[in-house]
Amino acid sequence: MTDTGTGTAGGPAEAAAAQDVPGLDLAAFGAYFTAAYPGTVGGPLRATVLAGGKSNITYEVTDGHGRWVVRRPPLGHVLATAHDMAREYRVISALAGTKVPVPATYLLCEDTDVIGAPFYVMEKVEGTAFRTAAQLAAVGAARTRLIANRMIGTLADLHAVDPGAVGLTDFGRPQGFLGRQVRRWKKQLDASRSRDLPGADELYTLLEARIPAESDVAIVHGDFRLDNLLVGGDDRITAVLDWEMATLGDPLADVALLLVYQALAHLETGYAVADAATAPGFPDAEEIAARYAERSGRDLSNLGFHLGLGYFKIAVICEGIYFRYTHGQTLGEGFGDIGAATGPLIQAGLAIMNSSS
Repeated sequence: MTDTGTGTAGGPAEAAAAQDVPGLDLAAFGAYFTAAYPGTVGGPLRATVLAGGKSNITYEVTDGHGRWVVRRPPLGHVLATAHDMAREYRVISALAGTKVPVPATYLLCEDTDVIGAPFYVMEKVEGTAFRTAAQLAAVGAARTRLIANRMIGTLADLHAVDPGAVGLTDFGRPQGFLGRQVRRWKKQLDASRSRDLPGADELYTLLEARIPAESDVAIVHGDFRLDNLLVGGDDRITAVLDWEMATLGDPLADVALLLVYQALAHLETGYAVADAATAPGFPDAEEIAARYAERSGRDLSNLGFHLGLGYFKIAVICEGIYFRYTHGQTLGEGFGDIGAATGPLIQAGLAIMNSSS
C-alpha cells in the first residue's frame, strides 16, 4: 500500500480549475516544461489529481491534445528518506528497454522554486489499475487469473534484471538491507505516532531480534501489488507504477509484501486496503508463492520474518497517512478510515512472528 501508492490510471479523482490545483502551479510548470521541450505544449494547461494514491501526489496534465503525468511529494509531513522524486525517476528511466514495463520519462526537476517541491514528468500510459473485486468480477474469473499470473511474472522479471546492466549498481546498499528496513520503519512510525498503538513496539522488538541474512540482491520495488500496475485491453501489464520505495535489496521482501496484500483483503481494514484479491479467479497465497518460485527459481520456504516485516511496514505507512489526514495534508477522498487499519495490521504481524518463532 503506498504511503506510496498511486494507481495512476484509476481515473481523475477531482477536477479543478487550473489555478486551483493544490500543489501544482500550472503556469510555473508549463514554463519549465516548455523550456525543456519547446513546442510540446500547444495550449492552456489543465490538471486533475489522479485517484488511488495515498502518498505522493499524481496529476494528469493536458493541453487538450497531449497528456502527461506529473508526480510530486505530499503537501506536508514528509518522512525522512521517503518521497524521493529523483530515485523514482532514476529507476523508471533505467528500466526502459527491459522486460519490466514502465512509462517513458521526460524530465526531473529538483528545483523547489518551480512549483514548491521536486517533481518529475512521465508519459500517460493507457491501462486500468484494478483495485477492487468488483472491477475484476466484471472481467471474469479466467481473465482475473490471467492478469494476476502476469502480475506475478512481472515481479519475477523485475527481480531478474541485473542492476549493473541498467546502471543501478549504486542504487542501494544490499548488505544489511533487512536490518535497515526494520529500523527505518520504526523511525518512520515514531515520526508519525500521535496515539497509542498496542503491539507496535512488541512487533518491532521481535523483528529486530530475528533479522535473517539476505537471500539475494535484486531491484526491489517496495510496494508491488496489482493496483500499482496498469493493465491494458489485452490483459497485459502496460506499466509498473509507484517506485518511491524502490532500492537494491532482498527480493523476498517484495514477494512477502505481495502475499501480505493478498491477506489484507480479508482483514477488516476498511478503505485502507484494496480487495481485488477476493475476486473469483484471483490466486491464493500458496498459488502466488508457487508461481513466483517457479518463474524465479527462488526458495520461498522461510518467509515468516519477511511477512512480519511486510505487516509492520504497511501499518507504519497507514499511520503516516493517518497523521497527514488529521493535519489536513491529504488530497482527495478515502483517507478518513485509514487510521483504523494500523491496529489490525500490527496484530497480524505479531501473529505471523509468534507462529514462526
